[in-house]
Amino acid sequence: MRKHDVVVVGAGLAGQRAALAAIDAGREVAVFSKLHPLRSHSGAAQGGINAAVGKEDSVDTHIYDTVKGSDYLGDQDAIEFFCREAGPTVVEMEHFGTIFNRSADGSLARRPFGGAGFPRTIYAADRTGLALLQALWERLGTEEFTLYEEWDLTSLVVREGTVRGIVAFDRRKGEFALIEAKAVVMATGPFGRVYGRTTNAHSCTGDGVAAAYAVGAALKDMEFVQFHPTALLESGILITEGARGEGGLLKNALGERFMSKYAPHVFELASRDVVSRAIVTEILEGRGFPGGYVHLELMHLGKERIESRLQEICDFARHFAGVDPVTQPLPISPAQHYMMGGIGTDIHGATNVRGLFAAGEAACVSIHGSNRLGGNSLLETLVFGKEAGIAAAAYAAHASVSSLTEDDLATAIAPIRAWSHRTDGEDPSVLRSEMQRVMDQYVGIYRTEADLLEGVRRIRELKKRFARIRVVDQSLVYNVNLSDALEVGHMLELAEVIVVGAYARTESRGAHSRRDYPTRDDAHWMKHTIAHRGADGPQLSYAPVAFTRWEPKERVY
Repeated sequence: MRKHDVVVVGAGLAGQRAALAAIDAGREVAVFSKLHPLRSHSGAAQGGINAAVGKEDSVDTHIYDTVKGSDYLGDQDAIEFFCREAGPTVVEMEHFGTIFNRSADGSLARRPFGGAGFPRTIYAADRTGLALLQALWERLGTEEFTLYEEWDLTSLVVREGTVRGIVAFDRRKGEFALIEAKAVVMATGPFGRVYGRTTNAHSCTGDGVAAAYAVGAALKDMEFVQFHPTALLESGILITEGARGEGGLLKNALGERFMSKYAPHVFELASRDVVSRAIVTEILEGRGFPGGYVHLELMHLGKERIESRLQEICDFARHFAGVDPVTQPLPISPAQHYMMGGIGTDIHGATNVRGLFAAGEAACVSIHGSNRLGGNSLLETLVFGKEAGIAAAAYAAHASVSSLTEDDLATAIAPIRAWSHRTDGEDPSVLRSEMQRVMDQYVGIYRTEADLLEGVRRIRELKKRFARIRVVDQSLVYNVNLSDALEVGHMLELAEVIVVGAYARTESRGAHSRRDYPTRDDAHWMKHTIAHRGADGPQLSYAPVAFTRWEPKERVY
């Protein structure tokens, strides 16, 4: 049986940084990933990484912008720690080999991003995530660790409230395996594929979040789902906020630069929830283009600037939309982009389950509260990935070993084996598509009690149907049918938590916008939603928000 000190599940930026930190602390480390580390979703992040390194900027301003951007639901002690680590983190990544853009004076180039008081988003053209991922992977490659590539996480093994290992499926061999671990770090990223229209990769199915939830980990603030304002109309491919940071303009079908009505001081550089709602409002009120979209104009920036600073956007627009941004406006509308919620952790990645840690988008510290600022997510993966790795290594150094047996493996996979023995049953791909339609229709940018109730009903009906899931493919090697079934099971659990939490929160805050409760209600809802898995679905409770220096006030841009 395989045994490791620290098992890191997920090999994006958070997972790699956690692994490196645990290795540096002297622990023996294994990294599990469902795909090659350089194909992790971290590589899709385009616009940049925030750090207050400019002479006119300050860490305090970064902290305040993040607090305000969160609509005051972010924990201010965690935000202060996070922002103070930003500068050293960016410098460290540069020393690891990340090639950032430079200003004429040789300093790190910075572009403005939504909700920021100063331009503090450091970037590598519009491929910042990929540049960071490549540099970190090269650095990690100089260390000794075990990589399990193309393995699906199926479950966590917990004994007496303590994590003892994981169960995973080797896609290459078609075998399930039980892996003992003294500590486990969940860094499996987002779960945006619960939605149909999303900028998330197909691999973003929340496997680690669902596995943690199943063994008693608390999920936090799951109702807060960020929709990115600018995604290509047909494909949903992300058009970075950096395009607006470079000076891109949003216009409706009347040719109006409509953001002047919604954010008269900063226009297109308001926070993402504000811009997304503005676009949807323009479309719903009949000022969008036929088909439901608006235009993002870059033409006035000039060919050289567009093609040098927004290279990937040019490629995406030309290949997937048949539009040249140098001469034509881009057809865009919002798409699901980021999950503010996740596995609840402290600033060191520790969860309420002993031996279990989490980092990156799979976790909720909470620094983003009800709305994340662009440029803070890449920073989050590195800051808290490192913290989780350090904490997991320290825990593993003193953790006792509990031997697992083949009986433990057999018990864990028995329900999954049953999927392949059925002669009839539900097709996981059908359930996936129906789930995505439900979430798109009933749990979108604007929400109502009636829609959310219907969303709860439909998701729970899909969960009942999932109990009769059938895996038709009987092959062992690369059984995509089985992987699909595992992912759908994870996503249905998380979709239920999202919609139940959204129904319960009777206010509008950040990305959670209720038409029937259109205002922020600090008297009743200045608190985090905590979800535990119960026999009949999510059991909700609430926890206070941590305040240090900034009292809540109206959020305007």
